Amino acid sequence: MAKSLILCTALAACLALAAADWSQGTSTFYGGPDGSDTMGGACGYGNLYNAGYGINNAALSETLFKDGASCGQCYLVICDGSRPGGQYCKPSTAITVSATNLCPANYALPNGGWCGPGRPHFDMSQPAWENIGIYQAGVIPVLYQQVKCWRNGGVRFSIAGCNYFLLVNIQNLAGSGSVGAAWIKGDNTGWIQMSRNWGANWQALSGLVGQGLSFAVTSTGGQYIQFLNVVPGWWQFGMTFNTYQNFDY
Repeated sequence: MAKSLILCTALAACLALAAADWSQGTSTFYGGPDGSDTMGGACGYGNLYNAGYGINNAALSETLFKDGASCGQCYLVICDGSRPGGQYCKPSTAITVSATNLCPANYALPNGGWCGPGRPHFDMSQPAWENIGIYQAGVIPVLYQQVKCWRNGGVRFSIAGCNYFLLVNIQNLAGSGSVGAAWIKGDNTGWIQMSRNWGANWQALSGLVGQGLSFAVTSTGGQYIQFLNVVPGWWQFGMTFNTYQNFDY
């Protein structure tokens, strides 16, 4: 009897700990049945297949998007059948989505709508959303948690800007999925700290045209990696360069 009681107590504690990892939110969908209208977005990734994210993506409400700091992060989302609207859940299903866009507040609606201030909301691609919800519902209650990202290949650097303004979109991060800090180095310079411009775009106000480029990135998980000699000196604006390194956390 005592042994059974101990086992039950331990199981209850484990279940409580697991439940503590989940947060409540809501979810809608956009972009049509093939998800093609979700390409691009406020993270600046452009074609989400080329950037390593694919169709399982979501636009985050302002509360979750955090001015772009969440770009690339991965979230495990399940439909919450215990709350109003839960009758539209597909039971025993889950989906992992990448944050690739912003779902802005709509102040024509009360409290800014589903993506209004203070509301954790996922506006997913339709094919991702239909893994967990029934189409007719339109909106469902969800539980979510941030999880580790798994990516194919290495981190990518896409370069835009002009002579003394370099704008680098940092893509396809595994681990935490998002960039916490970034630096750039030319053949003739030391390390130059970059700042976030918008989304996953990081800027450097330096004349680096004609120089080979290296990057250093710290993920929001705290891992630091140097990507040395990634970009040859003949690079041009609009080009993307792949690496063979990626993050674990």
